[in-house]
Amino acid sequence: MSQQSTKLSSNKRKANKSNAIKTEKNTESVTLDEEDGISQSKKMKFEVKLEKEPNAPKKAVKKEKTECKPAVKNKESVVAWKVDEVISANLDVALWAAKNVVRLLDEGCTIPFIARYRKEQTGGMEVQKLRDSCTMLEDLRCVESKVKTAKSVICEQKKMTKELDNALSNAQTLTEVECLFAPFKPGNKGTLAERAKALGLEPLSLKFVKGEGMMMEAQKFIKQNEKGLKNVDEIMNGVMHIIADIIHKDTAVMEKIREICTHRAITIQSSQVKQSKAQPKPGEKQEPAHKYENYFDNRFSVDRIQPHQVLAINRGEHHKILRVKVEIPQFLDEVVMKLCRQKWLTYNMNDASRKMINQSIEDAYQRLMQPQIVRLVRSNLTKAAEKSSIEVFASNLKNLLLSAPLKGLTILAIDPGFTNGCKIAVISNTGQILDTGVVYLHSMKQKKQAEINRLQNFIIKHRCEVIGVGNGVACRETEAVVSELIQNTFNKLKYCIVSESGASIYSVSDAAQKEMPILDPSLRGAVSIGRRLLDPLSEFVKVDPKHLGVGQYQHDMPQNQLQTSLDSTIEECVSFVGVDVNTCSECLLSHVSGLSAARAKKILEFRDQFGPFICREQLKAVKGLGAKTYEQAAGFIRVHSSNTNLGTSENVDTEKTVKTTKGKKTKKKDPIEYLPEPLDRTWIHPESYHITHSLLRRIGVTGTQLGQESFIQKVQQFLITNSISQLCSELDTGEPTIKLITDALVRPLSYDLRDEFEKPLFRSGVKSINDLKAGDKVTGKVSNVTHFGAFVDIGVGQNALVHNTKMCLPNMRQKYQLKLGEKIEGKIISVEIDRGRIGLELLKVL
Repeated sequence: MSQQSTKLSSNKRKANKSNAIKTEKNTESVTLDEEDGISQSKKMKFEVKLEKEPNAPKKAVKKEKTECKPAVKNKESVVAWKVDEVISANLDVALWAAKNVVRLLDEGCTIPFIARYRKEQTGGMEVQKLRDSCTMLEDLRCVESKVKTAKSVICEQKKMTKELDNALSNAQTLTEVECLFAPFKPGNKGTLAERAKALGLEPLSLKFVKGEGMMMEAQKFIKQNEKGLKNVDEIMNGVMHIIADIIHKDTAVMEKIREICTHRAITIQSSQVKQSKAQPKPGEKQEPAHKYENYFDNRFSVDRIQPHQVLAINRGEHHKILRVKVEIPQFLDEVVMKLCRQKWLTYNMNDASRKMINQSIEDAYQRLMQPQIVRLVRSNLTKAAEKSSIEVFASNLKNLLLSAPLKGLTILAIDPGFTNGCKIAVISNTGQILDTGVVYLHSMKQKKQAEINRLQNFIIKHRCEVIGVGNGVACRETEAVVSELIQNTFNKLKYCIVSESGASIYSVSDAAQKEMPILDPSLRGAVSIGRRLLDPLSEFVKVDPKHLGVGQYQHDMPQNQLQTSLDSTIEECVSFVGVDVNTCSECLLSHVSGLSAARAKKILEFRDQFGPFICREQLKAVKGLGAKTYEQAAGFIRVHSSNTNLGTSENVDTEKTVKTTKGKKTKKKDPIEYLPEPLDRTWIHPESYHITHSLLRRIGVTGTQLGQESFIQKVQQFLITNSISQLCSELDTGEPTIKLITDALVRPLSYDLRDEFEKPLFRSGVKSINDLKAGDKVTGKVSNVTHFGAFVDIGVGQNALVHNTKMCLPNMRQKYQLKLGEKIEGKIISVEIDRGRIGLELLKVL
């Protein structure tokens, strides 16, 4: 009892000490705010509810979407390597940085948080390299777990040797572990070797392996009534199967098989399946055969075949349009056979054993090794192609999400249609729906001029500045009407084509129903088109990325791997752009680093209950947001003072009391005072506020002047006369942190990261594909990027393709890699009207 009491007293003293430190920090924070000129009248009070019983068990915290989920490290290491050393060697990063990255990931830090706020500890590692580190960490932990399992099984069988233990300890991939562990796996009783073993033929087989086998010994195993033992031929056949299995599972043989799988002499041959054999299954959609014309009677070397070609061949084979064959040249067959003979044929073997081993080697190669090489070649190519395709998808998605917004403009959005008319929605400069309707611009039942006049009235009534036309059905016809209207009536009005991908799916989703409950689903699509122009990021995150039209073979990808990559990309974009907690939607907030859909919902419920947030610190009062979540999310959340109800505390109920689960009332807690913090409008993390305030005092400015032109000029002048290294020394912090703080201070409050990216392509006229001819120069915007080239919207209703071979810019030795959203000038090299194909050569990037 005395020991327990001592422990409790010690814990109590620690808790009191911790509370005292927190109180001192809070007092210091208030003092700094007062120095920045914030009056005491602009403070807010409310009481925080007690959410848990003192002795309630801790609930399991669900990990976030982009957080790595590595296996728990074993107390005793079963491998000879360390994960940080392997990551350092493979990704070419400093060992100290790799160690810090592993530690931060194990602590639950997200990629965006590490990339922005832990640069000192990672050496300024880029986001992609951090993602690669995260993936490699997860893979290595899986290998470590697999090695532990393999060693345990082999030790139970009492077959562990020093050499095998060393080989397993040094294995760094699952493939290596599988190859070493294969001979010791509990066998499948359905294999020929296992059936022969079940008949008791293993001892006889081992005699032949040792070179001591005799044909006459097979006589002892004959059993007339048992299949496989009826005669000597059946018995020797079983012996051959066992020996072939032993040869196939040999470590040296398996290593050689993996080595030759990437040999350039191995080819993939594809040919067209006869139509009679290409009938689809019931309910399965027939895939057009002409899409695979390039793969009829074609041959590709495994070291040169492109990822998109692998995926196309796989899909054509799946739809029974293509027949695929892996061709292994004879000299590679001989390489493996020679290795087997050198390993298993010895000079002191008797003739019977030598003959049996030769037969077993041939059987092992034809029946086991060659099919394995074929499987490995196809598997390796598919995995590499899937990985590359996912990377292209993620890159396209990032460029799409970071498209520059059209700020401060009233937008008229048109969702084109024929019979059902064109759906119209007018969006204000803040995204509010001002008006909706339907105009029948292409229906024979309606007078076209009257409907055009209705469209014109929409523009005049709301003073629309930009028209967004969806690129779906009737896009070209609607674009022609809009173009003519602009040329005849509204000279200053501009329009652009907006991707409709995913808009129809979003319009019938629960999110759209909640956001626009009264509006018809067809009109919601028009609203989405307008908002995609106004704020692309906020609108695109509402749609599943796979429906945004920027991927390649996305439905053929491993869905878990694809979803993880896309979620990580969305989180990176949303976090780095920043989210205003007082105006954002639940969907947008849920993609902030460290947050989830449930936590975003709690934040918005808190906002609805207590009114707009005063400061970031107030987030700590939201139920379910612990210290770790706050640390990961705070820097990416903005609190703009113009959106808050400063100087009042009427929207906060300070009289509420809380009950425990036992039904007893708890004592009232003193109200927590919150003051608006100007730095909450920047990307500076709260953990660096004390450094920032010290810097501001040195410059001679206050936080209330943040964003003003005079404030920015004083900061810039101060940085000219004071070096970053000097400030690091004086403020006792790292250079990346000082750089991040100073970059934030010299930015206007209206700064948006997306302003640096491409803006929409505006037009004032329209052309048709029939007007194009080879040699014409056109301008356009890249709408999608694939492995084989880039598709460009040139304003004729059909995207043109710039093939990889046509991406060489003048005065550049290497080809230029186009990105989604870039504006280019190109030259038409071919027009196929019947197939809807336009070939384009890149001239320059605008």
